[in-house]
Amino acid sequence: MKYKIIVLDLDGTLTNSNKEITPKTKEGLMDIQKKGYKVVLASGRPTPGVVGLAKELELEKYNGYILSYNGARIIDCNTGNVIYQKTVPNEVIPDLYETAKKHDVRVISYDIDYDTGEIVSGNGIDKYIELESSINNLPIKEVDNFGEYITFPVNKCLMSGDHEKLVKAMEDLQKKYKSYLSIYFSEPFFLEIMPQNVDKAQSLLMLLSQIGISSNEMICCGDGFNDISMIEIAGLGVAMENAQELVKDAADYVTLSNDNDGILHVINKFME
Repeated sequence: MKYKIIVLDLDGTLTNSNKEITPKTKEGLMDIQKKGYKVVLASGRPTPGVVGLAKELELEKYNGYILSYNGARIIDCNTGNVIYQKTVPNEVIPDLYETAKKHDVRVISYDIDYDTGEIVSGNGIDKYIELESSINNLPIKEVDNFGEYITFPVNKCLMSGDHEKLVKAMEDLQKKYKSYLSIYFSEPFFLEIMPQNVDKAQSLLMLLSQIGISSNEMICCGDGFNDISMIEIAGLGVAMENAQELVKDAADYVTLSNDNDGILHVINKFME
């Protein structure tokens, strides 16, 4: 099979334990782009949390793509345009804010352009929001009334706090919005609130249909549970050696770990 596109999760896949792309892996990715292969960075991070790595790999020059928020938004790096997105309905935002206040947890969303923006925080700031800020290199803006402030399209909201309190908030929200929103834990201290039916696989299929590449011509590499859907639809689904066991079970091939240039190994074996 002649593969044409490689899709890469970031944390635990493309980047090593220091959250960096190693020089060898970067060289391999630059080489295949020069030969005409497409690169997609696919992450649960907000878009600005991915842009730095996209710029490092010069995706804007080689017509690469960013798939952020687990697939709720796809950006064409060459133009900076949003070519696909799903958003949280604005009419639910005030109730999310009231639910956060009721259960004494925090709620945030993201006000962003292509490569800049900020975390918008309602009901205070805690160490978990500070962690989210650090990971994505985004400043935090605390607003007086989160429900009234968020009038622009957002791809996700996030609640943070003690796990027991978040469980109660989740129970409240699922009673109202189970068929309307996707509500789940990404960490014990992070409750994700997303548009319904968002995952990396469905968004990638939308992208492939627009650029004229089939899923059989796609390699997808990942290490986490949110990577399973794209690994399963790819012509070649790859799990990292450091991946969860369920991810390895879903994959066609297990490469080296993210600290041992596992992505470079895939490039050398399947794309050269």
